[in-house]
Amino acid sequence: MTVKPARRARPVLHALVVTSLLAASAYFTYELREQEQAQAPAAVRVTDQAAKGGAKGGQDGTQKWERLQNPQRSVLRSGGGAVLATFTDGARTATLTGKSRTFAEPATTQTRVVTDTWVRLLPEPWRVGAEREQWFQDWFKKYYGSEEDDIFAIAFQYGDKAPVKKDAAGVQYAGDAAFGPINPSGSEGNDLRLEQSDFYDYLGIPYTFRDGTTEQPEKAKFRDMDCSGFMRTVFGYRSRFPLMATDAGGTGLPRTANGMARSKIGVDVLPLKGVAAKDRPASIDVLQPGDLVFFKLDARTGERLDHTGMYLGNDTDGHKVFISSREEANGPTIGDKGGASRLDGNGYYATTLRSAKRL
Repeated sequence: MTVKPARRARPVLHALVVTSLLAASAYFTYELREQEQAQAPAAVRVTDQAAKGGAKGGQDGTQKWERLQNPQRSVLRSGGGAVLATFTDGARTATLTGKSRTFAEPATTQTRVVTDTWVRLLPEPWRVGAEREQWFQDWFKKYYGSEEDDIFAIAFQYGDKAPVKKDAAGVQYAGDAAFGPINPSGSEGNDLRLEQSDFYDYLGIPYTFRDGTTEQPEKAKFRDMDCSGFMRTVFGYRSRFPLMATDAGGTGLPRTANGMARSKIGVDVLPLKGVAAKDRPASIDVLQPGDLVFFKLDARTGERLDHTGMYLGNDTDGHKVFISSREEANGPTIGDKGGASRLDGNGYYATTLRSAKRL
């Protein structure tokens, strides 16, 4: 849920003056968001392939393990010291270095993410010494260097004009997704689209959760997924991370952004301190590609966090960017409708970031 002021036309000279002032501003205002939308290109698609990379050991093929803190994690390095993989204690999300890829949305933004990081889910949470266990050795042998769809590839299968993918039963499980149906009482910049569209709404089929609860899709929300629904689609339905039907009862990924942020699953790499402006994390350098990020966008939601997305890493301009499903873009995006998709600086989402979690 997002609140924006109505757009107002301004003379070109005035817009340039305001833009220059905003560049020096250290505080979030609604005016900042409006200017960002006016000047930024607009957010997802896999396009060209970057130069081939690939995880390799040292010249003699040696590899070595290292333990690091904050958060506690095991890092696999080549003999030359290059990071090949990272596994965080208590988390299933792992990063593997592999072939370089480029993620972009050329129709609406100049932002591109060129990365050799592949994000995958371990079959169980990482723990000290797991590299010596058979389950991990089997998993690592299968996925190290694999080009099978990872978390990033799956996420970009729901962006603008993403190609349709269907399963053996003919159910479409991937392809261009919308955020939600038009809100009869909303307006542009003020709850234009309804929230609460989950993965089963996108699929258009009933889904039974592990606790036995069966949820029915709403016809009006067919092919829709809101911000938390998008993350549940990518991590849960597609990648098989356990899901909860609601925010309460059982274990797994809760239904809402607030439920996810406040749950005990995974590792809080940016612990939630509060929802006020003063609670913005002082540093976000600890973020790792694949982390869930959480925001406080709307004062009307009280103490609840009301938006979530996934951190992707640095774009080609050096900015820390993320992907999320948004009302303004009407679906998953890395663009700038509703605010630039940057977690650094003092833009709309950067200043409203409150916490991050590694599943």
